[in-house]
Amino acid sequence: MTASAAALAGESQPAPDGRRRRSQQSRDRIIAAMLALVEEGAITPSAEDVAARAGVGLRSVFRHFNDMESLYGEMAVRLAGLYEHGLAPFASSDWRGRMAEMTDRRVGIFERLLPFKRAADAHRHESATIAAQHDAVLALLRTRLLAVLPAEIAGDAPRVEALDMLLSADSWARLRLQQRLDPAAARAVLDRLLAPLLA
Repeated sequence: MTASAAALAGESQPAPDGRRRRSQQSRDRIIAAMLALVEEGAITPSAEDVAARAGVGLRSVFRHFNDMESLYGEMAVRLAGLYEHGLAPFASSDWRGRMAEMTDRRVGIFERLLPFKRAADAHRHESATIAAQHDAVLALLRTRLLAVLPAEIAGDAPRVEALDMLLSADSWARLRLQQRLDPAAARAVLDRLLAPLLA
């Protein structure tokens, strides 16, 4: 299991008594196994794969989750929490500095979530939970962008739409996966595109 998958899976609060604590630990192992498999490139891990990776029986997977959709949904909820970490206060006092910080944070999160994004995109059309989390993240990112921009840019609708698109996980995934740029090259392209919109 990767360190990032284990960290994401371990975000739940510990249960107070022994039996509940063991049950929560089993649930967290299942989620961590799912995250690790997806992170390694498995877009649609089977319940059997998840159980084997978690070191639990197949029945245990379905005791904690009604079906695989609910397990995907829990994965999406855990991953969406990463975006909330990006809402910490900015160190910069001017909007350009805050834009640079926000871009750094987004790129870091997008890069970390690349393998998970592929799986989420593949399952979003059939999972109400994943679709709802996706919409909530888009709204959160847009709200944060508008809060950083000065009034003269925030009031320019086409410019806002262009910035919202460029500063999205979809744009980052296109640069990294389809155009096969390394992170530094992808960031250079992003900065080049952002510069005239922020001038």
